[in-house]
Amino acid sequence: MGDPASRPDWTFLTVDSLEKVFADERPRPARAGAELSGFLGEVLSAQIAFLPPAAESLAAIPSLRVEAVGPLAGQVRFSTVELVPATLLAFDGHDSGYLRDTPGLYPDLLRPLNDEGTISPAIGYWQAIWIDLCVEDPTAAGRHELGVVISDARTGETVHRAELPVRVHPHRLPELDIVNTHWLHADCLADHYQVAVFSDEHWRILDHYLAAAAQMHVNSVLTPTWTPPLDTAVGHTRTPVQLVQISHDGGGYRFSFEHLGRWLRLCEKHGMRTLEIAHLFTQWGARATPAIYVDTPTGTERWFGWDVPATDPRYRELMTALLPQLRAYLAEHWPGDVFFHISDEPRADMVDDYRRAREVVADLLDGAVVADALSDYAFARDGVVQTPIVATDHVADFLAAGLSPWVYYCVSQHRDVANRFIGMPSLRNRVLGRQLFAAGAPGFLHWGFNFWLAQESRRRIDPFTDTCAGGAFPAGDAFIVYPGDGGRPLPSIRYRVFAQAMDDHRALQLLRDLTDHETAQSYIDQGGTLGYDRFSYDAEEYLTSRRAVDERIVAELASR
Repeated sequence: MGDPASRPDWTFLTVDSLEKVFADERPRPARAGAELSGFLGEVLSAQIAFLPPAAESLAAIPSLRVEAVGPLAGQVRFSTVELVPATLLAFDGHDSGYLRDTPGLYPDLLRPLNDEGTISPAIGYWQAIWIDLCVEDPTAAGRHELGVVISDARTGETVHRAELPVRVHPHRLPELDIVNTHWLHADCLADHYQVAVFSDEHWRILDHYLAAAAQMHVNSVLTPTWTPPLDTAVGHTRTPVQLVQISHDGGGYRFSFEHLGRWLRLCEKHGMRTLEIAHLFTQWGARATPAIYVDTPTGTERWFGWDVPATDPRYRELMTALLPQLRAYLAEHWPGDVFFHISDEPRADMVDDYRRAREVVADLLDGAVVADALSDYAFARDGVVQTPIVATDHVADFLAAGLSPWVYYCVSQHRDVANRFIGMPSLRNRVLGRQLFAAGAPGFLHWGFNFWLAQESRRRIDPFTDTCAGGAFPAGDAFIVYPGDGGRPLPSIRYRVFAQAMDDHRALQLLRDLTDHETAQSYIDQGGTLGYDRFSYDAEEYLTSRRAVDERIVAELASR
């Protein structure tokens, strides 16, 4: 940080939302005069980074009070950017597109300012204030200067004032026209908050987390009809979160969909359009059945799981009874789309096991959409998977064949493609929105909205101290929100930036509808952005091109 004697004053910098402010590094300032540009209902973000004057005691540094001034002040929310520990940032042999790859403290968590609007600076390192602006009222649209005043909380003296140019266009973007799913783990909520599964308190927490997912433009929900058999070690189980209540008294199966009905109403409340039914077979090969619990005259028992093979006749008997009733219930009570999963991420050597498992339920899923995440083109080429969801680093074969499939990324997509790891620049997160548009992808999937467990669900973790799933996954892969007090999620920088990536997609949708696809795509073709593995790391170019999209939309609307 230099000689303390050379730092007698506060240092403040206005920083855009694509910069990560590290404790030990002067951040890149936003381009002078660059507008925050967007539409009604869109969350626009910026940051103010600050370094306090040199001090030898915390008492020498006053707390700061932060407030917005001007006509948009009431639409502003401030958060502190908090550092989180990260031990695994990147695998050996990673590409050069990471900010850092060494263990340390990284900016990620966004914690709303306290009721007093104050922040406590620290001795000797950079911190940041995150600014979110969302204008809903059409009468507040137009060009404005958003003032941010930072003052000494003890004396009231202003120590910094920033003026942020803002342009809010008096139109709304259309709804996202692709499926966007980030798997919400209901068991992790019950585990972390220590509440009974599907108790009133659990439902209240689920409500908050579904609302947060919706604000990230998630519109599809993994639905735990039975506990999803995901990332679970062989022979182990996760906390049961089974919406379908199953009973058997020796004379056959009976089903209750009471919990499922409540789930559907909650999803509909938050604007979800699609349900994903939990996987019908275990991950990585479909060799076994999910952990499914049955109420019997002697109590609740686990009748299925790792110890029951996928092709066991008992499972076929259950599915023969359950799936027709489940599909009929959904047809009557759910107005949106539904799709089913067989098994997550089967590899090429698992194709025969996958086929055998699929045949167990194929006739029961006639007419239904069946989709699975995979990487091997052979599954689609040979018709094994009806709707492939393809890893972004394996999609080239599909594109070459004239297909533009759903895509996903997770821990394995750590080289050359977009992702949201904490050690990556935010642009590598945000660029996905324009990539999905350019490729015409019908959907995107990510597995970790709130996976607060170690790899294979062997133990719980504290996400505030472990961002790497016990050291197995690059920091940030397993979750994008943190568990806040009162059953409410806390966002991350990555959460906010991903939402803005989807806003970029929505803006391109609108421009396409006003002109044509080629015109919209011409605004995002800088730096080779049309491939999932090719994109520019120039943050200013990216923000400039988004402003250009906005201006073209406004011009087209004005000409009509």
